[in-house]
Amino acid sequence: MTRCCGFLAIFLCVLLMLSWCEALSSNTDDGYGHEDGSFESDSLLKLNNDDDVLTLISSDRSTSEASTVSVSDFGAKGDGKIDDTQAFKKAWKKACSTNGVTDFLVPKGKTYLLKTTQFTGPCKSLRTFQILGTLSASTKRSDYSKDKNHWLIVEDVNNLSIDGGSAGIIDGNGKIWWQNSCKTDRSKVSIVKMRSRTGDSPNTDGIHITNTQNIRISNSDIGTGDDCISIEDGSQNVQISDLTCGPGHGISIGSLGDDNSKAYVSGINVDGAKLSKTDNGVRIKTYQGGSGTAKNIKFQNIRMENVKNPIIIDQNYCDKDRCEQQESAVQVNNVVYRNISGTSTTDVAIMFNCSEKYPCQSIVLENVDIKGGTASCKNVNVKDQGTVSPQCP
Repeated sequence: MTRCCGFLAIFLCVLLMLSWCEALSSNTDDGYGHEDGSFESDSLLKLNNDDDVLTLISSDRSTSEASTVSVSDFGAKGDGKIDDTQAFKKAWKKACSTNGVTDFLVPKGKTYLLKTTQFTGPCKSLRTFQILGTLSASTKRSDYSKDKNHWLIVEDVNNLSIDGGSAGIIDGNGKIWWQNSCKTDRSKVSIVKMRSRTGDSPNTDGIHITNTQNIRISNSDIGTGDDCISIEDGSQNVQISDLTCGPGHGISIGSLGDDNSKAYVSGINVDGAKLSKTDNGVRIKTYQGGSGTAKNIKFQNIRMENVKNPIIIDQNYCDKDRCEQQESAVQVNNVVYRNISGTSTTDVAIMFNCSEKYPCQSIVLENVDIKGGTASCKNVNVKDQGTVSPQCP
């Protein structure tokens, strides 16, 4: 898990996906580990919602027309020391079963210590999950013996807004996990609206979206050790705006098609972003041997300052020592880069490394001006509109 003193903000959409690997081997429980010495997790805060719009907003208001169920009314202490998990579960059960519009409240000014907690629907009329205080993850891995894969889960709840106000914090207490991870290159943490910068955190994603439709992310400020936002298989209709990213690895679609799998991503719109000193800008990455499509994607109104690899499509992505040459690939189609400017710190500012058998189709560069690098274009159908620099040879 990651330590993030992050503030949730307007249209804050969280997919906190954490993939922990096996930690230091030990046969004793020292307060930080299981008896088997392992902790394997793929989710810090996971939101599953396949059908309806999931929106996160920022407001400190209480709505007069809604009833409020507060965790404090169910025994939550909020002192950061006493476990408040059961109080949260009881409060959620009440809020979820209440007739009439209902808000679930985590009060401001307190820190609530939680173990693995699942907030499950369907609910009758639950409208808002207000996180105005701090949710703090237990640092004892023995507290996750029943579920090594998740910390917080919100599942099967339609039309729910998660509201962080101006002070809401999700604190994953990640330092202990990074220190005890034996495969830090596989760790992923997704946090939203971070004001503290965590560029040295090992392989921690900011927001990780997978198998989710109808997501809006707005007014988020992310600094992390991996992708600021990563979008993977099954993601459709993802709207991202007013994003500030850095440090980090930029915005990534993928990786897709690993282990010869099928992957489908469509309807991605990034409109308004500033990337500063990131390892990548906007990237689409797919493995050889995969199949499926990544299509109908727009990156527009983006400013990049001192960014490595500002624009990338890589259909030959490989994160192993050696990847075999394979014929099939995830088809990349209908991608628009519009009103993108800035500076590259690498010699190649635009790279399209596409598949010979499944070349990238209908790629549009419109009013793109990136200084400091050239363009490298392989097996790609590119159309330039307006002023474009650098251009594909």
